[in-house]
Amino acid sequence: MRIWFNKDLTLEDFQTLGKDTMGDHIGIRFSELGDNHLSATMPVDHRTKQPYGLLHGGASVTLAETLGSVGSALVIDPAHFICVGQEINANHIRSARSGEVTGTATPIHLGATSHVWEINIHDEQGKLVCVSRLTVAILKKR
Repeated sequence: MRIWFNKDLTLEDFQTLGKDTMGDHIGIRFSELGDNHLSATMPVDHRTKQPYGLLHGGASVTLAETLGSVGSALVIDPAHFICVGQEINANHIRSARSGEVTGTATPIHLGATSHVWEINIHDEQGKLVCVSRLTVAILKKR
């Protein structure tokens, strides 16, 4: 079942959604829109590494929150609701030193007042780098 509010939504419809944001600054690019998931890539480069040359945990969390928040924004009716991140956690499983990582967000719960997303981030070899869970509050527009 397709979870998106706009049932005809395509990847191209929201490619510019994050223009001039943190995600844009660190190179996050949406790469896949499935019936019930959303994926994006992020480079492992000078913008996303920590001093030891490894992918910064904060960059992984940024990718996770971007995916889950955008996912929620695509599920709700934007004429009546907004969505804001409420809580996020992340477990960093393994390091990445180069290339790019891909995050995939899948909903665990899509309720009237909150959404919960699981975001798995993998390296180019398909190895799990980070697993994150994001709770998003769904608020009525004022």
